Amino acid sequence: MGFKCGIVGLPNVGKSTLFNALLATQQAEAANYPFCTIEPNVGRVGVPDDRLDKLAAIAGSAQIVPTQLEFVDIAGLVRGASKGEGLGNQFLSHIREVDAIIYVLRCFEDGDVTHVEGKVDPLRDADIVETELMLADIESIEKRLPNLQKKAKGNDKESIQQSALMERVLKVLNDGKPARAADADPQEMKALQLLTSKPVMYVCNVDETSAGAGNALSASVEAMARNRGAPCVVISAKIEAEISLLPSEADKQEFLSSLELSETGLSRIIKAGYALLGLITYFTVGPKEARAWTVAIGTAAPAAAGVIHTDFEKGFIRAETISYVDYLTGKGEQGAKEAGKFRLEGKEYVVQDGDVLHFRFNN
Repeated sequence: MGFKCGIVGLPNVGKSTLFNALLATQQAEAANYPFCTIEPNVGRVGVPDDRLDKLAAIAGSAQIVPTQLEFVDIAGLVRGASKGEGLGNQFLSHIREVDAIIYVLRCFEDGDVTHVEGKVDPLRDADIVETELMLADIESIEKRLPNLQKKAKGNDKESIQQSALMERVLKVLNDGKPARAADADPQEMKALQLLTSKPVMYVCNVDETSAGAGNALSASVEAMARNRGAPCVVISAKIEAEISLLPSEADKQEFLSSLELSETGLSRIIKAGYALLGLITYFTVGPKEARAWTVAIGTAAPAAAGVIHTDFEKGFIRAETISYVDYLTGKGEQGAKEAGKFRLEGKEYVVQDGDVLHFRFNN
């Protein structure tokens, strides 16, 4: 599994069109009216990585298995969603488990597509979404805090720590800031399952003519994102939809070239997401399959092995390691060995992006 993204935004901003395009399906009904997405749509896509194809070609792998990216498409939020407006906050619970949240913001004018607020303004839309998520977090904390405070008075150590953390976070939220602005340990914050503690990526949905350079609306979002230290990706959901229908990779590349685009919006979203979450990819390569695996930056070899199977981590002995560049240069494992680029790494080794690994372990 790569990472899991929740897609949020106001109605009619292009969320479901983007979702359909990314998954090359019609799982979400894209229609010009609010709340056409009645249930959260969940789909997985293989993460494009040309390194995997090159490794498989060298090893003659029978199968190529990319790592996966999961999207959760949530119905359009409106003002008052946290208080039950529109379809209410029933959908907010579906994004408590995601790793990051994508705010899809409308950055195109189209008289045929209504805007729930009456006027296109992506900065206002971003604030509406953020406010509704913050209000939902405030409600969540206020429901849980009294019971924790009661336990804390009885000197329950865990309750003392958790209630103190919640009180700090609640103050931040009441000051109009997201939970991620609180000075707190990331793992402790994660346990609270707050919506605004999650990293955010802004996706600007522009018209086809602005897909390459963006426009004034997307530029305003990019400036806001820089100010907040968040990634921002400019895409055209309509173009992504057209690309998803093309039959071959060659056709897709030709279409992208005709638009003076070097890669799809999906690729850019994935790259931005990996950077946002501090993720890297390592590979396992053999005649049966070449497979990509996702781990966090700084992951030690035993924990990386555990992503494949818990037994690999428990019985870890060593990791046979070749860098991606050395594997390509040596045209495979044997060539890398002959060039002295084959390494045996122990439990302290920190896995690097692009490593080709084979784990030895005790059963």
